[in-house]
Amino acid sequence: MSKYGVMVMGPAGVGKSTFCAALITHLQLNRRSAFYVNLDPAAEHFEHQPDLDIRDLISVDDVMDELKLGPNGGLIYCFEFLMENLDFLTEALDSLTEEYLIIFDMPGQVELYTHIPILPRLVKFLTQPGALDIRLCAAYLLEATFVLDRAKYFAGSLSAMSAMLMLEVPHLNILSKMDLIKDQLRKKDLKRFITPDPSLLDDDPADAGRKRAGVTIDPHSADPKDKDALMSGATFKRLNSAVAGLLETFGMVSYLKLSSNDEESVGAILSYIDDVIQFHEAQEPKEIPDPEYEDDV
Repeated sequence: MSKYGVMVMGPAGVGKSTFCAALITHLQLNRRSAFYVNLDPAAEHFEHQPDLDIRDLISVDDVMDELKLGPNGGLIYCFEFLMENLDFLTEALDSLTEEYLIIFDMPGQVELYTHIPILPRLVKFLTQPGALDIRLCAAYLLEATFVLDRAKYFAGSLSAMSAMLMLEVPHLNILSKMDLIKDQLRKKDLKRFITPDPSLLDDDPADAGRKRAGVTIDPHSADPKDKDALMSGATFKRLNSAVAGLLETFGMVSYLKLSSNDEESVGAILSYIDDVIQFHEAQEPKEIPDPEYEDDV
């Protein structure tokens, strides 16, 4: 009997735990069962207490104290330890029925989703037939405020694509905290960020602002520690263009919009999760509501 699950991922501070809490609340209000698994060994606060917590097995603080590792090294050690003690997951998840949505709340260290092969091994264990056999999808969150900084947006999108390629499971990319940008970006402009558009680099507001102010910076003679000089240099622009071109070539990344404080928005995201894990065979994803923009007319 298959189980169903979603792995909530993304950089630190994008609202993963907030989304998990909103998702659990929505499921409970709609009389659906959720099983909440915290896999962040450095987590501290939860709105909903986890049903299974990796900190009961190992925590980053203990590893840092005993092995004298830094936060990132400690996190990687925790996941290596988890992979050596997978019974910790099996014993808790094996008895769950198909009525449950298993929600995995993941850490925010991006290297876990880009070039360290630990998570692909974990995903393979969770999804392999004959064992837990979880129909798993990934929900990769990127904070919506990233769209206000072209370089940050394309870098985040590249990380999202890297996670898609590494994990090889059905994948949803989500712009979280949409309520934070509804007064800073016109609705018609936001559409260009839903699927990364390389032409966004041609009208970067940062460059336009420098031109209006008459600011010219020679990156060859400027202080190497000067952030403005670095980010206005030709090399940095070529890097961003290459990243944008790579995203366009693969054509894999597009975003859904999420406001975790809006139950309708959370419900719409859940419908996409249910669709990709085939929780309901005949269900179609719901339309995701937009925040209220001043220029909706």
